[in-house]
Amino acid sequence: MKVVVLCLTLLIAAPSFADSPFACNRAALSAQARKRHFDELSPALRARKKSIRELHDGFEFEFPSDTVTFQLVSEWADGERLCCPFFDIDVHFEREGGSLSLRLTGREGVKQFIRADFASWFPG
Repeated sequence: MKVVVLCLTLLIAAPSFADSPFACNRAALSAQARKRHFDELSPALRARKKSIRELHDGFEFEFPSDTVTFQLVSEWADGERLCCPFFDIDVHFEREGGSLSLRLTGREGVKQFIRADFASWFPG
């Protein structure tokens, strides 16, 4: 009986988190950070993008694994997590000097958001 009451208490006391809307909150970045993120980093990453792999819940973008690209991806991901908090963002290096990948995934609807909001990242 005590275990059941404890479990119910934990469930009731557990915080609930509301999902953020599928909208880029540009105000989450300062004017200078917005300019850097959208006008400098995004175009630089689009130019370096080697491929895109579709996932069941998002996309994986492949990049060269050089230091400059890694720094760009890392800085971009740091800004993106602020303006689009509904993304799961993963940066991954393949072993033995392989590619660098950026995964953007999340709950239902994220994949469609990425395809629309990142249209310029996708071929024709």
